[in-house]
Amino acid sequence: MNRNFESTLNRADNYAVPLRPHHGMCLAYFKGYGYSDDFQKHMGEMLEFLVKNIPVKLSLEVDEICSACPNNQNHHCKDAQCVKRFDKGVLELCGLEEGRELLFLDFVKIVQDKVLAPGRRPQICGNCQWNEICSAENSRWEAL
Repeated sequence: MNRNFESTLNRADNYAVPLRPHHGMCLAYFKGYGYSDDFQKHMGEMLEFLVKNIPVKLSLEVDEICSACPNNQNHHCKDAQCVKRFDKGVLELCGLEEGRELLFLDFVKIVQDKVLAPGRRPQICGNCQWNEICSAENSRWEAL
């Protein structure tokens, strides 16, 4: 995890970690594949961290998961239009808004119930390069 991020968490009680809404779907199917070795490792670390039920704040900007992504260029996603569409799709289907703070497991339970279980994921991100992986796997959030 990014050292600045860790030090921020250590200084702040009840700090809500910024989280892109579409990452609630990505993390549901994450199996260790990714854009780069660093990204894969970081995504795994973030999953392990977030499932401790950390408070999150839904954001349409780059988040801590994005920090290791090769598409993150100077704190801006080179695919910003596409991922904002993914984020807004999740917010809309889940009845949530940008800036909302909630516990991570509450958030992904909503994603599971409103997007993944009813089979709505492809309408949000069916054109994503990782779609084949998500289509072939069960959501880890099914058990919630």
